[in-house]
Amino acid sequence: MGENRLVQDRYRLLDLIGRGGMGEVWRARDESLGRQVAVKCLKPLSPYGDPSLTRVLRERFRREARVAAALSHRGVTVVHDFGESDGIPYLVMELLEGRDLSRLLEDNKGHPLPVDDVQDIAAQVAAALAYTHRQGVVHRDLKPANIVRLTDGTVKICDFGIARLGHDIGLTARLTGTGVALGTPHYMSPEQIVGDEVDRRSDLYSLGCVLYEIATGAPPFDLEDAWAVLIGHRDTPPRPPRERRPELPGHLEEIILGLLAKQPEERPDDAGELVRRIREGRTTAVPGTAAGPALPEAGVRLPRWTQGMTTGHKALGAGLGALPPDAGAALSDRWAGRTAAAPVTVLPAVPQKVPLPAVPSEVQLPAVPPKEPRFAVPPKVPSPAVPPEALMALAARQRDAVRLAGLGRWAEAAEAHGAVTAERAALLGADRPETLASRYETAFALVRAGRVAEALAAYTDLAETRARVLGADHCDTLAARQETAYALGRLGRHFEAHQLYAEVLAARVRAMGPDHPDTLRCRHNLACTLGRLGRLEDACRTALEVAAARARVLGPDHPETLVSRCEVAYAQGQSGRWEEALRIYREVAAARGRVLGADHPDTLAARYETALSLGRLGRSADALRLYRELIVDRSRVQGPTHPETLRARHGLGVNLGRLGRWEEALTEARDVCLLREQTLGPAHPDTLVSRREVAVALGWLGRWAEALTEYRRVTATREQLLGPDHPDTLAGRSDEAHCLERLGRGTEAGELYRRVAVIRRRSASEGT
Repeated sequence: MGENRLVQDRYRLLDLIGRGGMGEVWRARDESLGRQVAVKCLKPLSPYGDPSLTRVLRERFRREARVAAALSHRGVTVVHDFGESDGIPYLVMELLEGRDLSRLLEDNKGHPLPVDDVQDIAAQVAAALAYTHRQGVVHRDLKPANIVRLTDGTVKICDFGIARLGHDIGLTARLTGTGVALGTPHYMSPEQIVGDEVDRRSDLYSLGCVLYEIATGAPPFDLEDAWAVLIGHRDTPPRPPRERRPELPGHLEEIILGLLAKQPEERPDDAGELVRRIREGRTTAVPGTAAGPALPEAGVRLPRWTQGMTTGHKALGAGLGALPPDAGAALSDRWAGRTAAAPVTVLPAVPQKVPLPAVPSEVQLPAVPPKEPRFAVPPKVPSPAVPPEALMALAARQRDAVRLAGLGRWAEAAEAHGAVTAERAALLGADRPETLASRYETAFALVRAGRVAEALAAYTDLAETRARVLGADHCDTLAARQETAYALGRLGRHFEAHQLYAEVLAARVRAMGPDHPDTLRCRHNLACTLGRLGRLEDACRTALEVAAARARVLGPDHPETLVSRCEVAYAQGQSGRWEEALRIYREVAAARGRVLGADHPDTLAARYETALSLGRLGRSADALRLYRELIVDRSRVQGPTHPETLRARHGLGVNLGRLGRWEEALTEARDVCLLREQTLGPAHPDTLVSRREVAVALGWLGRWAEALTEYRRVTATREQLLGPDHPDTLAGRSDEAHCLERLGRGTEAGELYRRVAVIRRRSASEGT
């Protein structure tokens, strides 16, 4: 059930109040501040959808949050917070008590709104647009469903999901893809339709369409054929509103027709001027007349992105209010795709190399593609005839696997995804997108289950398959290669990981640009790997560059920006610059507290790093106090046996030892080791770290024989998992040698030290 679901331990979903093509809107209660809010959740595409489109929609959703959060005007919806829960992005906004214009028309049985209301709405929307345009923001999807009239009469613009920053044109082009046209057909400007650049005057055209509809009861080109709608916007003068509704004032008709001028320069220059004209009843143009929109002549062609396009929603069509709430479609569940497919208008055939996905309710299709496709695209192979019930059963099993992963049961999730992968390969084919997606999920779960070597093999094979099927520079191929590099790093093969990250980064820069979020994520990972290779100055410099780019692109307090700042602090700490690291960790913790909340896992993580830095600076008493506070908060928020709670307890034990309180340290280490063994498994890296801490405490207490037993258990497990030459295995051998030395077994200790030295020299020579 979706109701009563708690999002990020703060926002309790109460009831579903709207659903559209991109997602759902819930009435919710902010448990921290005791106020009601609206939570908008992005709707994932089906498992068989286009992954690249999914990424575009997710980035569009994040962009809506960043753009809207920067705006402050009584005519623009206030954004309080945004983030992700169970992998689904969400946006927290002020709860608007009112009706959008689409519903107002529905409530009015399709009749137009009163003239006074039309003029009042026009003036308020124009004033809000004047403000947003001064901030450099162009909405680009203004329509009745995005304009809400509150119970007190205030009018607000919502949904800046495809807004473009006027000074940031290049970034938006990368976020939407090559030549992507966005908007809703009944409200699109002619320049949007033909793929020309848009500016504030495109919003004014869309406002003209909205005013025409609420003033007459129908949009200016009220046709069910998408192609004819587009031709009407591009080529046909609209029918004067007073022919549909004679009682409309002449000045209002002239204002609306002035907004609907085909050429941007013939419209009002800006929304501020429009506000004055509305209030003063002045006109700017003498419109021509026409009996109605002409049908397209034979041979007329629109851009290729219109292939397969539907008219989308108009105010009196199937909007948000027309779809029944689905109580099960909450953040913790998959979304039931229950809406019927809209009818597709068949347009004259246009030669096309790349098949375009059908997008319900909103237009988001590629414009004229480049002469040569950027990626190698496989020929379209018809899906084998598979019973629908078989596909539905597999989709349900995949959802079960996702839920297992959400519960942290990664081993079970890996087995479940693996079984789905095998059956999809048998039913649909090994190279089908859904089969490859299941292989990716399997490998992802294997890494989190600690079966990193298996995951590496799976990712390597998947990357090769995607390169063959999709092309070497396809975003899905690059994603698999990037995860391959991550697995290499987890196995301690940092040099190979560095090489692969560098190759993927170069490809991402070519395909997406240097500031695309995926490119920056790869650079961030490269910085991490540089640190693990001991190239700390390079790591710090790269992380600083990524943090600066993310601050510029995403904002200084964006979670990904803060992650990169943490990597800067990590590199500084490893370089011995713990004071600088401590300062950054404290700043990040404060920023995350503001943006994400005090109990958010990322905020708690920054507090952990702050305590860690204090310990490294020799301020163990201060560290101890922070660890104790953190353990209380983590136990309350995540539970006493959660891995992060146990990590905080481990830090507490380490600092007890630093203060010479070794008996307490030993007790804490043994408790944590036992809990980690029970919850994570005896071979998990965290369990092995705790077992080593037990051995350290035993050594400090002079109990060297017991310490040797623990060290040997750690080393044997690492050798089995990581191999005899892995740095962690060699560190364990050195620990054993130290114990032997303390026990007076110098000959054995010397032989073990020599073996370790030989392996390290050989590894160093091979690395060069």
